[in-house]
Amino acid sequence: MTEPVQNASAAPEADEPYRIGLLRQLQLMLQALRASTVGRRLLVLVGAIVVVVVVTAYGQIRLNRWNKPFYDSLSRRDFRDFMVQLGVFFVIVGGLLVLNVAQRWLTEMLKLRLRESLVQDLVGLWMMPRRAFWLARAGAMGVNPDQRMHEDARKLCELSADLGVGLFQASILFTTFAGILWVLSSDFSFRIGGDDYPVPGFMLWAAILYASLGSLLSYWVGRSLIGRNAERYAREADLRSALVHVNEHLDGISLAAGEADERRRVELVLVDVLHATRRLVAGLTNLTWITAGFGWITLVAPILVAAPLFFAGKISFGGLMMAASAFTQAQSSLRWFVDNFSVIADWRATLLRVAGFRHALVAGEELQDTRHRIELAEGEPGRFVIENLEIESRAGRDRLKETDVVVNAGERVLVTAAPGTDRTLLFRALAGLWPRGTGRIAVPPEHILYLPHGTPYLPRGTLREVLAYPMKPEGFGDEACAHALSRGGLERLTPLLDTVRRWNRELSPEEQRSLAFARVVLQAPRWVVVDEALAPLEVEALDRVVDVLAHELAATAIIHIGRAGEGRDALFTRVLHLIKVEDAPAPEAALPPQDPATGP
Repeated sequence: MTEPVQNASAAPEADEPYRIGLLRQLQLMLQALRASTVGRRLLVLVGAIVVVVVVTAYGQIRLNRWNKPFYDSLSRRDFRDFMVQLGVFFVIVGGLLVLNVAQRWLTEMLKLRLRESLVQDLVGLWMMPRRAFWLARAGAMGVNPDQRMHEDARKLCELSADLGVGLFQASILFTTFAGILWVLSSDFSFRIGGDDYPVPGFMLWAAILYASLGSLLSYWVGRSLIGRNAERYAREADLRSALVHVNEHLDGISLAAGEADERRRVELVLVDVLHATRRLVAGLTNLTWITAGFGWITLVAPILVAAPLFFAGKISFGGLMMAASAFTQAQSSLRWFVDNFSVIADWRATLLRVAGFRHALVAGEELQDTRHRIELAEGEPGRFVIENLEIESRAGRDRLKETDVVVNAGERVLVTAAPGTDRTLLFRALAGLWPRGTGRIAVPPEHILYLPHGTPYLPRGTLREVLAYPMKPEGFGDEACAHALSRGGLERLTPLLDTVRRWNRELSPEEQRSLAFARVVLQAPRWVVVDEALAPLEVEALDRVVDVLAHELAATAIIHIGRAGEGRDALFTRVLHLIKVEDAPAPEAALPPQDPATGP
């Protein structure tokens, strides 16, 4: 795969096949939640939050009504009533405090359960057979999937919970306090030139007008924040990927004295991060002019709106404070969009990234061009069938010279490759990872181990788990594991069977390859497909592997893609030939990006 830093020069959302609208994004997220194992818990949490918010709204209505008798007692200088109202205040506020704490706990638990369900869904889709491999070659959408499943999913769940609860609470508060404002100003009228012009519900309309103006201005100034946030997250993911890449290849960098060059590469990515961040800062600064300006005006706006009622003698001083408080609650609910616009933009950006990623996981394979596709099917037990196989790549086409191939159980087949052909693409086609081309491959429904060229994949875990991978380690006892290690020349590792380490760093490349063959000994699969994995072995290790394959695994069928000679020919009973198809360029549009280390 091409380096993520270079692949991501355009924003990930630039992949046209994966661009989807807001409704489709929300639908994808709801599908993930419905498929979750914690869906019932989510419903319980949402129901509890609804109850708490509604009860809180009732408490705030009671608190609003408390304003009138409290401030009227002050205007009358009635100390006894003043103390009574203070007692009422502490009772109401104490109840609201309990509700606030309960709402916070429920909201945080909702975030936790949302993240659990979403990440389980994304990881489950990502780890379906061959899907992660294909997504990695699907363009920019496949860059940094870890960022989308970890940081983006976490942020999306937290913002969704906060914004959802906040929006619901604002809606409830507006509904309740709108009625209060209407009643307080139901008979309000303006007197102009000796005539009265009634404006029923004047304070309610003023609150709506005030909040609408702020919302429109916020949207107009801050709408670019969605794209700017998405761009920043993409660049941050590139920086993280670049740093991880350096950390994973420290040996090679240090041996080549390439620190200065790697620093230059990382700094180039950092420049993109800083540029994206500066654009975001500029957008947030412009939005602050609106949000902060309305915030300061709100300090006096409620009094200014309620003042005509007070000066007209229609309400007392306590009524004025009650009306001002109700106006504040109503317009604060309506200004929820203004106060949270930057957060909403952040939420939309993360939703865009996570929903686009899930869409790619669900629909990515269907979006692939199928005009030139190798048919992969489940065949009969004991038969690996290859018919008219032709493989396409950007360098052209390769094909098997033998058009109808049947490899039977226990058979040993060597596939030699002519100069200019790509052995690795043939290996990937046999494993179902490279569908570009024509022909048919029928894979037997039996245990098959694929051994790639170079160092094998060793998962992080105990040595027993590494040997058993991808099977369950409980199925293999100490004696079987020790025998497998011994046959691989790794007897020294036997005491470490249940030790957790990063074995890809603990072992040399030669030992890692030997461990891969020890895995073959332990699992004794019916089939082994090898991509020239014998060539890098030293003479002693090679002799040991040949002996194991010839005797202990005599019943295992082998398809070895590599070179003839070097004392291994006696293993094979048949030779197939991978040849170049001349004058047959591959259609460029039908081919995914490739890893320059494994093929053109």
